Amino acid sequence: MDRRKWLETMLAGLAAAGFAYGKEAAAIRVAGLEVLRVRVNRRGNWVLFRMTTDAGLTGIGDASHSYKDEQMAGLARQLLEGVKRRTIFDIEALRREGRREQKVHGRAAAVALSGLEQCLWDLQGKALGAPVYRLFGGALRREIRCYANINRSTERRDPAGFAAMATSAVEAGFDAVKLAPFDGMAKMTAPAAEVERDTQRGIERIAAVREAVGPERDVLVDAHNHFDRERGLKLVKRLEPYRLFWLEEVSRPIENLAAINRAAKMPTAGGESLFGVDGFYRYLKAGAVDIVMPDIKYGGGLLELKKIAAMAEGAGVPLAPHGPASPVGNMAAAQVSATLPNFKILEFSYGETSWRAELVEPPERLESGRLLVGERPGMGYTLNDKTIRRHSP
Repeated sequence: MDRRKWLETMLAGLAAAGFAYGKEAAAIRVAGLEVLRVRVNRRGNWVLFRMTTDAGLTGIGDASHSYKDEQMAGLARQLLEGVKRRTIFDIEALRREGRREQKVHGRAAAVALSGLEQCLWDLQGKALGAPVYRLFGGALRREIRCYANINRSTERRDPAGFAAMATSAVEAGFDAVKLAPFDGMAKMTAPAAEVERDTQRGIERIAAVREAVGPERDVLVDAHNHFDRERGLKLVKRLEPYRLFWLEEVSRPIENLAAINRAAKMPTAGGESLFGVDGFYRYLKAGAVDIVMPDIKYGGGLLELKKIAAMAEGAGVPLAPHGPASPVGNMAAAQVSATLPNFKILEFSYGETSWRAELVEPPERLESGRLLVGERPGMGYTLNDKTIRRHSP
């Protein structure tokens, strides 16, 4: 078969499978948006977008944890009107409009933008018959190492409770576990004895998890900015015996974090709540952390994640996407992470539900703590409506 015949046969096959190409793909326009809510646990629901087009293709995105779901959905529909005037390939135009809204409405607008942007990349991949990672430069890896965030699923908050959930994660195949052992502790303005009591309780939880997972696996600690500069500087010394993979977000503002980073012997990480390249530029310039953690839902989407990663690469800083997200959000981050030279590890919210993998079709694939990125077009998923209906609020 000559080259032209082969190409015609290939394109005909793609068209038969529902894929577009050439001028046909370039002309696809957005028709509408579904906002779907899924009940998870006390830590919050998942909010998913499903974008429809005039070509019959659908794209999906994760818009969870804005903590202002109604406002976020309204902003998404507002941004959608601008998207409808363009094609599924006009990401930068959406990014420009979304950045304007984010300056006014903060996180709700950032999540709305990020969710829509994920949908558009999913649509592009499906229209072209290619996984999203091919649109971002191709894969350096297709097994994405994940750490098990056990914080959202640990109901019993004493050392034994954290240790039990860490053991469960290890038995499920993870070789890295994260906890937030200082949640609920006294404010820094409380009497010193109360602050010390709660700090010691947090350290005891860390010690229990380290013992549970053993010396060869990684332990990550998120301090959720509970400390001031003085107590943060003391904390890094007290945590040295536990050989942490990283210590995350000890204190605000950036100046405090940078001072603590300079003093810490273990790696530090953070940046989950920052938006866009400008937010991370200030973070990197200040030397706030050793590892940056943009969140696919808060940071501006896949393209913004790639841009932040490139900026961090130039600064010699690894990137580890934050995201206690649904399978949709995790796969969106994984598609970009597959392409990044400075990728380190991806967050995976472990133990929140027994039905997590069935939220999408085909079911989410996680083997030995590695999220598998397949060859299916777009994100590689469609939503499982039966599971969504079963767990709608």
